[in-house]
Order: sequence, then structure tokens, then C-alpha cells
Amino acid sequence: MSASVIRRGLELFSEKDGKKHKQKKISRNKQRVHRQTVKSKTTVKDKHIKSAVDEYRKKLKKNQLSSNLEYFLAADNKTHTKHTGKIIQQHSGRRACHQADQVPVTKPEEKSVFTEQEFQKFQQEYFSKL
Repeated sequence: MSASVIRRGLELFSEKDGKKHKQKKISRNKQRVHRQTVKSKTTVKDKHIKSAVDEYRKKLKKNQLSSNLEYFLAADNKTHTKHTGKIIQQHSGRRACHQADQVPVTKPEEKSVFTEQEFQKFQQEYFSKL
């Protein structure tokens, strides 16, 4: 049941006695507003006067170009080539079509320790025993 239905029912019972009782009613909203005004009283020393010019200067965007150029052109901020190579390699695509062409590593040809005559001599000795 709602509160209004209960109030009406109570009014009917009170009217049975022949006398209508008046109750002092204060709405909840008025009580809340009163509490808020009591709590939010500010004193003069808490108030700060804000200048419109100062607020404008705070919100005005500053040009950071010169400081950024100094930072990036400084000699201390240069990266080593081995670090840049690792970064480029890591950020290259995963697909085969995005990979850079790898240069095949040429291995020096191995020279034989034995000469051709020694091989022929070995063949004659080995196959002659069979």
C-alpha cells in the first residue's frame, strides 16, 4: 500500500470520533533543503575572487613547438642503430609478403684435406680387398 492510502484511512478513522485532528506536516523536500542550506554556509574568507583574464590565460593553449624541437634535436636523444634495427624488425608484419627479403648467407666452400690422387689410391686399396 502507498503512504497516501494509509493517510486517508487514518483520516477516516479519526473522523469517526467526530473531531478532525490536524497534524503538522512538513514535506521531506523542505527538510532536505533546510539541511542543505545549514550545511553549505560559506564564510567570506573561503571565497576567492577569480579574474576572467587569469582564467583565460590558464585555458589558453601554449605553443610547445620550440621546447619539443630542442628536446628531439639534442645530441643525448640519439638512438643506437642496433636498437633501431630491433625495433624495425619487431614491428615488421608477420605475413610472408610483409617480410623483407633475406639475403642468403654465403658460406665459404670447404676445401678437401685429401687430394684427388689420394682418393684414387684409397679406392684401389678398398675395392681390391673385396
